[in-house]
Amino acid sequence: MNKKLYTFVVVTLFCTIGFAQQQTLEETKENKVEELNEVVVSDSRFQLKRENSGKTVIKITQEELAKNQGRTVAEIINTKSGIEVNGSRSNAGNVIGSFVRGGNNRQVLVIIDGIQVSDPSAVNAEYDLRLLSTSQIESIEILKGAASTLYGNAAAAAVINITTKTANTDGLSANFESSIGSNQSQDDSNYDPADFSNHLTIAAKQEKIAFLVGFGHQYTDGLSAVIGEERDPYSRINGNVKFGYRFSEAFDLGILANYDKFQVSYDGTNPTTFAWEDQPNTSETEQLRFGISPKFNYGNGSLTLNLAINSIDSQFNDSFPRTTDSQSIIGDIFNKYNFDDTFYTIVGLNYIQNKTLFFAGEEETTAIDPYLNVVYVSELGVNLNAGARLNNHSEYGTNFIYNFNPSFAIKIGEGYAKLFGSYATSFIAPNLSQLYGAFGPNPDLDPETNVTIEGGVEYRPSKKMRVSGLYFNRKEQDVITFTTIDFTTFEGKYLNAEDEFTAKGVEVELSWKPSETLSFDTNYTFTERTNDVRLRLPKHRVNAVVGYNINKNTFTSLSYQYSGKRIDTDFSTFTNVVLDAFNLFDVYLSHRLNDRFKFFASINNVLDEDYLEVVDFTTRGRNVRLGFSLSL
Repeated sequence: MNKKLYTFVVVTLFCTIGFAQQQTLEETKENKVEELNEVVVSDSRFQLKRENSGKTVIKITQEELAKNQGRTVAEIINTKSGIEVNGSRSNAGNVIGSFVRGGNNRQVLVIIDGIQVSDPSAVNAEYDLRLLSTSQIESIEILKGAASTLYGNAAAAAVINITTKTANTDGLSANFESSIGSNQSQDDSNYDPADFSNHLTIAAKQEKIAFLVGFGHQYTDGLSAVIGEERDPYSRINGNVKFGYRFSEAFDLGILANYDKFQVSYDGTNPTTFAWEDQPNTSETEQLRFGISPKFNYGNGSLTLNLAINSIDSQFNDSFPRTTDSQSIIGDIFNKYNFDDTFYTIVGLNYIQNKTLFFAGEEETTAIDPYLNVVYVSELGVNLNAGARLNNHSEYGTNFIYNFNPSFAIKIGEGYAKLFGSYATSFIAPNLSQLYGAFGPNPDLDPETNVTIEGGVEYRPSKKMRVSGLYFNRKEQDVITFTTIDFTTFEGKYLNAEDEFTAKGVEVELSWKPSETLSFDTNYTFTERTNDVRLRLPKHRVNAVVGYNINKNTFTSLSYQYSGKRIDTDFSTFTNVVLDAFNLFDVYLSHRLNDRFKFFASINNVLDEDYLEVVDFTTRGRNVRLGFSLSL
């Protein structure tokens, strides 16, 4: 073992043993916090007990985020069932691909603080998760399955609902987090510092006013994008401001502003051989988002307006230099009403205008969608979540979509057993890049439509254990694909596929806390597509993490991830190849010295597994990270 790594491991183990002696198990039990019934929001926009929800919702709490310090948003999401975030294990600047239940980026919608975010200039109009810092985030809910009736276009496979931090403690407070780590492939073993991350948050709250401002920076070097010698650094800065004012018990106003920017060095292909090689290409992406959110509360209801402007500008300096400027205006006004905790309704109107400046000029589309969703929760355990949406698109006219989601829960002791199922339709309009962009645009494209069926069971005998399993089946029609139309020049064009594709699979999850100090979470996903090959999507995936509270101040965990064989394309020969399966182990340790200071350490890819995530591209080998957080 490398001497530097050996020293790190010895010091870590020594500290762990020493800290373990500071606190006994009896003291930990005396200080335990009573667990509350878990609630979910994303499936209905109401706070419902999980037992009354008929959808699959994954919650990533602030506690879990704190136990994953140093990881990116994409890396954390990639540990959940049904999700493969391709590129999250490679160079920090690599493009991220979010594959959920056999879908791709255009079927996943990202929402930040109630605002639908996307990049109209991107190939699939997806939101780039590289823009976000984990230190900005309070919690994440991932709603899997079709949710287009409640959230609109693109929410066909999943909704990633992100809530950023707010000032929630009276008085003035500040938090500073800093970490340093290595960034190397399996061919290196020097563990030189190459990844630096810092984030500062200042918050103030008093009576009716809440204010938060944050700033973060990350710089990563030491790794080539493709397998090669040239380093491709990545740099990101984040700034955010949130202001809230409570005028009265009936009226609240929230204002937010975000500025995010990253710079990437990346490689390209040889125009003669189409083989990937080191190249000095660079790109820069800049995002500015401003939002306002007034809310009026009355009796058992509330009226909310989420209004935002999101601007994303990108510049690419490579063999095909280009600049894209895009802007989205998003307005979502909705009324929620709760009838005696049994009947919940939400009626809303969603407006989205997307604009992008291409070579030929500025293009835009608009969508105005009225929608309705109702939730019924009965004392007999019969629950229903149903809704409808009328999508009025400037290019594609009126499209009606709906969902029907019943569930049935039976009380068992202090827990429950639940059966659930759903039938939902989705509408995915071609984005501006596919219609008018620089590569193979086709203004005659038809929108995609999806029909999703799912059914499953969840058993929670106590607050210490939850196990679930489900089957999903999604049929896709008029799927938009990039097709080569000239094999001499390799010119391509976006076209609607003639065949109908099906994505189906099984997800199994287990969460178990056998004691106050030990926790175990694992999931398995089987995914299969018919009549279609989805590149880099494994049929079999397993994630597991064992967490152990050595004492009330010290936590350690061991994480495992298995990804089965995948198919990828070798573009130097234009043939498909099979990528081998791989196994990854990560170790994490944190210790809180007092109420203000905490340090953490991690080793990723402990066994230094040598594998490929994308043909010809670099993956990270064994890497170490040390960091701390200071609260004032």
